[in-house]
Amino acid sequence: MFVDQVKIFVKGGDGGRGCSSFRREPYVPKGGPDGGTGGPGGDVALLASPHESTLLPLRYHTEFRAERGQHGGPGNRTGRGGEELLIPVPPGTEARDDATGAVLGEVLRDGDRLRVARGGRGGRGNRSFLSNLNRAPREAEPGEPGEERWLRLDLRLIADVGFLGAPNAGKSTLLSRLSAARPKIGDYPFTTVTPVLGVVAVDDSSFVAADIPGIIEGAHQGAGLGLQFLRHVQRTRALLHVVDASGASGREPAADLATVLAEVRAADPGLLERPQIVAATKRDAVSGDDPLPRLVAMATELGLEVVPVSAVAGLGLTELKRALLGLVTRALAPVVVEGSA
Repeated sequence: MFVDQVKIFVKGGDGGRGCSSFRREPYVPKGGPDGGTGGPGGDVALLASPHESTLLPLRYHTEFRAERGQHGGPGNRTGRGGEELLIPVPPGTEARDDATGAVLGEVLRDGDRLRVARGGRGGRGNRSFLSNLNRAPREAEPGEPGEERWLRLDLRLIADVGFLGAPNAGKSTLLSRLSAARPKIGDYPFTTVTPVLGVVAVDDSSFVAADIPGIIEGAHQGAGLGLQFLRHVQRTRALLHVVDASGASGREPAADLATVLAEVRAADPGLLERPQIVAATKRDAVSGDDPLPRLVAMATELGLEVVPVSAVAGLGLTELKRALLGLVTRALAPVVVEGSA
């Protein structure tokens, strides 16, 4: 099961209590204070792990408490600090405070850490209160409580290219031919109900592609499944619009492309500012009036390149992979500002 949103409770460890004690030795009737400071509580942090691909484990384990610090001891002994509690999550996970809605941060690369609950400071022992005016302090501080909060974790997959298109446009079949991914494939709408990642190899390079559920009219208002998962293409560098250009479905490809563009624009206009091209799929199944010229005319007006392909027959797949690699390379190219050294 793919889970990309969960709510969990985290609490940093409480700080250890300071100690109140006095030095006691033979022939030293008035030994001074020697109470040590308590150890700090452990922090709670998210850890981006390559072994995690979903937030499913956190749906059933929702409470995380770090270890508390040990109490201070006599002889100026400082208590041991509590151990940090690491919560493994997939790269691309964002943490948000549930009460305030404030974004605490995100972990994007393997090994990234994000502290989400700070451990409490250890209390000072009576040795810390020694002064010229108070030669025998007896007070000691309790440890501070650890920070606690409810978190909302939101997973947004990290990919180079995001596949967008109407239901049953051939996105999953195309991804299965471009990569080693094996998404569910069927001749009915909404076969894909969860995002799927695949690594596409081309020449001596590779990139990661993400297939998301199909987008239908009214998706930005909650219709269908597409916009529920649209956040998974928010981190992509380029977009591939997958359009059924066979004419066999009875739908007009140009209208499908216009619908997807309108829905994405209504949900997140910034996505359409990224490099993008159109894959005209199912070209092996063209029958009757060929809709490709109308699709090409519309895409040309929008400044989009159209690559005819057939995942079943293998038509145009190499050209498509190289075109997508070009988009990713262009998106990764550094921006040169005129007049800069």
